[in-house]
Amino acid sequence: QIVLVSGHLDSWDVGQGAMDDGGGAFISWEALSLIKDLGLRPKRTLRLVLWTAEEQGGVGAEQYYQLHKENISNFDIVMESDEGTFKPSGLGFTGNAKARDIVKEIMTLLQPINVTDVYDNADGTDIDYWMKDGVPGASLRDDLSKYFWFHHSQGDTMTVQDPNQMNLCAAVWTVVSYVIADMEEMLPR
Repeated sequence: QIVLVSGHLDSWDVGQGAMDDGGGAFISWEALSLIKDLGLRPKRTLRLVLWTAEEQGGVGAEQYYQLHKENISNFDIVMESDEGTFKPSGLGFTGNAKARDIVKEIMTLLQPINVTDVYDNADGTDIDYWMKDGVPGASLRDDLSKYFWFHHSQGDTMTVQDPNQMNLCAAVWTVVSYVIADMEEMLPR
């Protein structure tokens, strides 16, 4: 059984793609790294996917889906960060009411960093195939007030990244992915 965390590499036109979506790729990598560094071993596999070709029609996501859809019942949740890594506020979530209640409970663990909101609908080109087939999905929600200042521009460089805000994003990704991966049962569908 798999909990999938992901981001994609988006620097295809201008800039470095550090915020869009290098930040999402980084926090996904960091979540698994933190779990390993803490010596935690969840009941399910945590799988990191760094998507490619999202801007060229989601070719990488479609290929991955085609290769793994026969095991769709083993995918517990698919998580994608693709809205930058500014100050997080919560998760967008797609799934049934019982699964949403579980995710809301998990998010209460993040009260010390004031990131507890669960919004309707996860967004993510790379996880859409899975969500359309009923796999619960989550996307990081954060402060988008500056997102389009840098999105697909020469300004999307490493200097855009705030290490403190990225750490908060990584904390959200780490807690949510680990708790779901370590629950007794998969999220209800």
